Amino acid sequence: MSWRAPSEVFPVSAERRVVLSLWADFPEDLRLIADSQEKMPSASCDTLLDDIEDIVLQGDLKPQDRHSARKHVVPKARKRNTQKYLQEENSPPSDSTIPGIQKIWMRTWGCSHNNSDGEYMAGQLAAYGYEITENASDADLWLLNSCTVKNPAEDHFRNSIKKAQEENKKIVLAGCVPQAQPRQDYLKGLSIIGVQQIDRVVEVVEETIKGHSVRLLGQKKDNGKRLGGARLDLPKIRKNPLIEIISINTGLLPLFWNCFPLSFASFMLFPVESRCLNACTYCKTKHARGNLASYPIDELVERAKQSFQEGVCEIWLTSEDTGAYGRDIGTSLPALLWKLVEVIPEGAMLRLGMTNPPYISEHLEEMAKILNHPRVYAFLHIPVQSASDTVLMEMKREYCVADFKRVVDFLKEKVPGITLATDIICGFPGETDQDFQETVKLVEEYKFPSLFINQFYPRPGTPAAKMAQVPAQVKKQRTKDLSRVFHSYNPYDHKIGERQQVLVTEESFDSKFYVAHNRFYEQVLVPKNPTFMGKMIEVDIYESGKHFMKGQPVSDAKVYTPSINKPLAKGEVSGLTEEFRNRLGNHPSSVPHTSAAARRDPASSRTAPRLQRLHQDCALRVSVGLALCALLLAFLVKVYN
Repeated sequence: MSWRAPSEVFPVSAERRVVLSLWADFPEDLRLIADSQEKMPSASCDTLLDDIEDIVLQGDLKPQDRHSARKHVVPKARKRNTQKYLQEENSPPSDSTIPGIQKIWMRTWGCSHNNSDGEYMAGQLAAYGYEITENASDADLWLLNSCTVKNPAEDHFRNSIKKAQEENKKIVLAGCVPQAQPRQDYLKGLSIIGVQQIDRVVEVVEETIKGHSVRLLGQKKDNGKRLGGARLDLPKIRKNPLIEIISINTGLLPLFWNCFPLSFASFMLFPVESRCLNACTYCKTKHARGNLASYPIDELVERAKQSFQEGVCEIWLTSEDTGAYGRDIGTSLPALLWKLVEVIPEGAMLRLGMTNPPYISEHLEEMAKILNHPRVYAFLHIPVQSASDTVLMEMKREYCVADFKRVVDFLKEKVPGITLATDIICGFPGETDQDFQETVKLVEEYKFPSLFINQFYPRPGTPAAKMAQVPAQVKKQRTKDLSRVFHSYNPYDHKIGERQQVLVTEESFDSKFYVAHNRFYEQVLVPKNPTFMGKMIEVDIYESGKHFMKGQPVSDAKVYTPSINKPLAKGEVSGLTEEFRNRLGNHPSSVPHTSAAARRDPASSRTAPRLQRLHQDCALRVSVGLALCALLLAFLVKVYN
């Protein structure tokens, strides 16, 4: 095939002839390179072609053939970490301050009432979407629930605040310490929630996470009357899913409610005109909890019924003084207890909290009958604090030692085997050696199986802090001497060989046994058989110690299951009512029923309550805006017409 000029093959315009003439001047050997390619496609040049795309060989694939061939191509999927992708997609940025998705670590000090408050606060936060974690270092915010009874507890509280500040944690403070003295220097600039405001913990935490400092310290009132505190039907996370702690009243009782019978010696020691019950000179609790406010009986009974439906097998009644219950609302502790025992299922038990001698004196006959009930522990905690009438007068305890002995003797006679626990303070201001020896004799006489011995610590702001103090070394020595007396006897040796029914509720600290309690709320250690937990079983006592007995389960004995329903999982939210769901602005199915620590849910489910609430707020604002626009339009029409 000879080479032909492009102009002979393709007709070109006159404007391009200059370019073609330059092409003709190329050397002959360069223009003949195409001839050396044997397999180069060729085309007939006899006829003119309309377009260069028409030069297609007969064996070439047609467009439709290339399209059909794609059916046989198998695509190769690109692998990626799906779990990581979802986590990144659902999680907010690391610097996000959206409330409702953070981790919260809680620490509670003090009495069972304080523990109950902590459970309520944890339940509300978990229901809102926060994750309650047991790892303090992983938490975004620390919620510290304090106790003001003794100096060491407040010292631990103060040290925890300092540590949280060093680790740049957000901090919310609760409990009796900030409630009683919110203006202390180490509390400045920190968020505080009062003991009567725990139902608003979500608001306080939310604002704290945003960087604000919030303080809610007011008391709840209805038509000027002080209420018992936060509602009992709030969500909560029980520390032990088998035990429900119910606060039956809060605060302490002033004198004018008192009408208990005291001995003649008591009236001689304490003039009526000057005394104020439970205004003890050493205690700061009244500064925080205030005066007495009791919950109605029907609310307490409903809370107990709900607890049993959730698998609880043991209820603790708690308050600053259970014996004072009802005096502010025209009822009494026995009236409440008789209503409660009606709803306790077989195999479940009720435990009473602490009561001072004056308040139990009026109801001794009824209390003895209740403590003999098979579903009530024959156990009562009655603090004496000192066996010296002189010291009791300085403490303003409002009873004498004779009153305490009368209560103890009566209960020991009417409730055989009852366990009576008491408290003693060593080294109260003005306590002499003779005063202390009288206390030692009381312990030796009654051999209390449970005795709480406390060295006196002056609490700032209390009258006792201004009194002449007993030297620290003397207080320490008296505490040791009384502890030695307490450990000189074994209260359970005579029970070896007995067969007892015990209720198993927890695990021992060393994780070697399960912990159960018998009819008298004495601790019995049993083998770790998972089928025993939450059940009432029969055991044979084969060993005893100072604070416990050991029991071997009877093989053919009946096992009582207290509740129809299975107990909630550890960390699961209790009492998530429809009303609370509505307050969060969520559909019932969208509210998480367990804490994040228990279910390890993704971040998207934790943000759902917050996003839902934001959507509702936006809708409300749009509606209000449209209504205002309509009013404005109507006004303009009226003006111009």
